[in-house]
Amino acid sequence: MNTPERDMLNKEWSTAIEGFLVYDRALGKRSTTNSARRQHLQHLARRVTVGPWVVTGDVLIDYLGAQEWAQETRRGRRTSFDRFYRWAIYRGFVHTNPVDAVDKVRMSQGAPRPAPDRAYHEALMRATPRERIMLRLAAEVGMRRGEVAVAHTRDVMEDLVGRSLVVHGKGGRTRIVPLPDSLGRTLAACPEGYVFPGNDAGHLSPRYVGKLIRDLLPDQWTMHTLRHRFATRLYAHTRDLLGVQGMLGHATPTTTRRYVQWDTAKMRAAVDELAG
Repeated sequence: MNTPERDMLNKEWSTAIEGFLVYDRALGKRSTTNSARRQHLQHLARRVTVGPWVVTGDVLIDYLGAQEWAQETRRGRRTSFDRFYRWAIYRGFVHTNPVDAVDKVRMSQGAPRPAPDRAYHEALMRATPRERIMLRLAAEVGMRRGEVAVAHTRDVMEDLVGRSLVVHGKGGRTRIVPLPDSLGRTLAACPEGYVFPGNDAGHLSPRYVGKLIRDLLPDQWTMHTLRHRFATRLYAHTRDLLGVQGMLGHATPTTTRRYVQWDTAKMRAAVDELAG
């Protein structure tokens, strides 16, 4: 349990973080990126005993070593800290970047983990109408929790063959994905504005969206495993890895490959046939 001291953020850190976030927004970073970086920096600020301008490489290494994070989480935190201290150098608050003492974190080569149909259908049965849309955007279109959080009715497009959605992805990159007919009609019927209104710049926060879905899914399945499910099913149907990459909004097919679970039943049948 957090202590009261840990919950407090001193003025020096608070002023520094807000100054950096203003700069980040001026460069066009989306609100979801801004919110994530605020969270990363506040977590650091509450767990070190020095101010932002006297943090050293050793302080950062001790802090990071105390965290039980997945590799991708460590990559994201290091990126946030690096951007923060590059801004601090630009402003003249520090002369060196303490993050340079922390080795870059390699991208995880984790195996695909698609949520099974049973888990998805169980979650749909338990979900409210609002949560059902969140589930479908993840499982049927492959959207991230941050992308779901900022879904807006103005992003629903109608064309000659149905409806598509403009998805606001990581790094300010957008993509257009086709919607299943029923999901397109559902989104088009939503009141004008954010599909999931809330207090995070007018919409729900990505963290809260992820929590809602995690609470609906059984066992240890998460919203991100629904994205793995979508990638695996789409590849099985199309055999088009580049197409799946485009639908997921990945920069490289190498990343997409980590989301797609090969057809194990087909491979097993082939192995049995070769052994016969």
